[in-house]
Amino acid sequence: MPTSEDEEGWKKFCLGERLCSEGAIRPTKNESPGIDYIEIGFPPLLSIVSRMNQATVTSVLEYLSNWFGERDFTPELGRWLYALLACLEKPLLPEAHSLIRQLARRCSEVRLLVDSKDDERVPALNLLICLVSRYFDQRDLADEPS
Repeated sequence: MPTSEDEEGWKKFCLGERLCSEGAIRPTKNESPGIDYIEIGFPPLLSIVSRMNQATVTSVLEYLSNWFGERDFTPELGRWLYALLACLEKPLLPEAHSLIRQLARRCSEVRLLVDSKDDERVPALNLLICLVSRYFDQRDLADEPS
């Protein structure tokens, strides 16, 4: 695992070199058997996230949130954001508090730009918004009940 201060290292670790270098996933040309985690990134396995202290969780959440602020939402990013939110301990530090609010606002922005409500990103974005608003008591960011 990268060090806590290695932003680029964490982005590549979580999202893979293909996604970080080009911003979009394309099919691999290599037909070798097995999974190349360097190319596609490591999934947020319990064995990985359980070793992270709160400072590292907050740092990685910040790195990935910043990446999300510049690019589109991907399933890999969603899995990591969910896992990191699950690792955050309450009460939140002020930095983490601000960070998750920015994340929920960005999720809301992306959700508004989605063409169809059947888009596969909508449930993941809804889940992240719901976690921040309900579990972390940021009720002003919650969707209005219908």
